[in-house]
Amino acid sequence: MRIAAISFLNPAPLLYNFEHEPTATDLSTRYSVNYTLPSACAEQLHAGTADLGLIPIASLTPQLAIVPGCTIASLNEVRSILLLVKNPAALSRDEALTRVRTVAADAASRSSQAYTHILFEHFHHTRPTFHEEDAAQDDSPIRMLAAHDAALLIGDPALLAREHRAQIDAAHPNLLWLDLAQLWRELTGLPWVAAVWAVRPEALTNFPATQLIDDLIASRDAGLANTETLVTEWAPRIPIPATTIRTYLTQNIHYTLDSDCLRSIELFRTLAAKINTLPPLPTLNLLD
Repeated sequence: MRIAAISFLNPAPLLYNFEHEPTATDLSTRYSVNYTLPSACAEQLHAGTADLGLIPIASLTPQLAIVPGCTIASLNEVRSILLLVKNPAALSRDEALTRVRTVAADAASRSSQAYTHILFEHFHHTRPTFHEEDAAQDDSPIRMLAAHDAALLIGDPALLAREHRAQIDAAHPNLLWLDLAQLWRELTGLPWVAAVWAVRPEALTNFPATQLIDDLIASRDAGLANTETLVTEWAPRIPIPATTIRTYLTQNIHYTLDSDCLRSIELFRTLAAKINTLPPLPTLNLLD
């Protein structure tokens, strides 16, 4: 089975068994893993060049089946989905949000952009213009905010921006640092959900669904049981403190696809369709 996976820190526990012995060799007889960006995961799955993908919930379609058990979500603050809003007049948060006219958005995730559209259009009744930009450079937040009222950062660039907050704040005084997951929780009472494992049902013709579910859950459980190994491996890859990586993996990210997460996905897709940001998704197709 061909897997499209995300090359960020947050899915590392989900892929633990695929990358570590004694399980990696055995799993390689059943799976081939290709690492890419969240948006590319979905593209490969829809194109049929991947069978299983860790994809943004914005990319779910009725034809894809959600694999139960695992997710990338957050119960409160996620830290890696960051909306920076210029606020030179030191207005309240809600007042500052209503004045945003342009948003520089990291092009790496459709879901994060859709959440931001919902924040502005459904909850604040404004419709700013979004401009997709590459946020991979160290100076990206300052550069993005130089030409726009707000900047949306996701994944590792958002974590790195937090490490350079003093420099960014110096360039843009009174800047609002808004955690999008925390805002979603405040507004809806539900977890923020970023991605799920989704599979093309035709790929399961000769591959037992129970095997797939068991392998993915076992990998997640092994990753959560070996957080320190992941911290050691990722600390040299991202210029942020090991303590930040540890907190992120153990406190900021929620990896279990429970009933509240499913309700959140349904609400997200309902609101996104209401404002014409995403096509309707009448029901969630959960792999049995």
